[in-house]
Amino acid sequence: MSLPPILTTTDEVSRLAEDLACQSVIAVDLEADSMHNYREKVCLLQVSTLENTWLIDPLSGADLDSLAEVLAEPRVRKIFHAADYDIRCLHRDFGIEVRGLFDTMIASQFIGEKKVGLADMLRKYFAVTLDKAFQRADWSRRPLPEEMIRYAAEDTRHLHRLAALLEERLHQLGRHEWAAEEFALLEKVRHAESDGPLFLRFKGAGRLDARELAVLEGLLQFRDGEARRRDCPPFKVVGNRTLLDLACNAPRNHQGLIGIEGVSPRLADRYGSRWLKIIEAAQALPEADLPIFPRQERLERDPHAEARLSTLKRWRQDKAAELDMDPGVLINNAVLEEISRLVPANAEELSQVEAMKTWQRRVFGEELVQKLQKSGKKS
Repeated sequence: MSLPPILTTTDEVSRLAEDLACQSVIAVDLEADSMHNYREKVCLLQVSTLENTWLIDPLSGADLDSLAEVLAEPRVRKIFHAADYDIRCLHRDFGIEVRGLFDTMIASQFIGEKKVGLADMLRKYFAVTLDKAFQRADWSRRPLPEEMIRYAAEDTRHLHRLAALLEERLHQLGRHEWAAEEFALLEKVRHAESDGPLFLRFKGAGRLDARELAVLEGLLQFRDGEARRRDCPPFKVVGNRTLLDLACNAPRNHQGLIGIEGVSPRLADRYGSRWLKIIEAAQALPEADLPIFPRQERLERDPHAEARLSTLKRWRQDKAAELDMDPGVLINNAVLEEISRLVPANAEELSQVEAMKTWQRRVFGEELVQKLQKSGKKS
């Protein structure tokens, strides 16, 4: 297979956009550099028609406005695989919106596939093996090596025939409308800018007391500044597990640092004195100045609602087995919990469950209500 062209100028992107606007369907993917730079960015876009594939290099400075028009045109179908991340990145970096989405991963889930990764699907249906060696590569490097260019092109080249196969199966199963609603919802996802203390986005912070949180926040702020300075992801400065152990143990001297998991002598020499100052400052904070981890108000325990939830989960397990779908794809726990507390008298009342999809209410609404009513009579 010859190498696809790499478009680097606004004129080249505009000419491609004119050609794509005449297509009924295109396949799209992107590569970013989240594993290699402090602030991740889209480094490459791949676009395939049935006949050709192009790579677009946004780092070259080309204006992508003309491409944005095509991607926002619902008349032209856009095939992605696992589009959530891509849609968020495209909107964050370029203000690009995607309309006319067909997500082959969601379609795979809705026909009951157990392994829904693109490599798994292509291997199963087309005996195509994707080389994933460059999945975590640095896509911001230039020039791109030939093997990375080939890898990028493969991610979209096979999506057309995969989508055709999956769509036919969705129609056969009567689930095309289910997937279509999921596609429409996915088109609306956006990247959320984070604000507030860094510990709010740190797994495990909710288990710390206020003093430990102060230590953790100081360490996180230090790591973030160092990552920004070095232009690398924060985890490459120091790992989360190490920061958590530092916050919990609050060592007071260099020897104490060495006892922390993940702190090598080299790391202690490089950052130890600054970490110890951060820990000391947090320990000296007055009680009134300590951070507080926000807690969601706990719902009062309701044994009857818990029993109803168990009934709904058993129903979901049986229904998922009947439909050969993953239970979490069929309907998630949050929706079932809300239904168990609402106790709807009829299917129409399920519209009060905001997280419930229209297809779920339409297909399963009456069955869910009847299941709850029968369960109530037994109790």
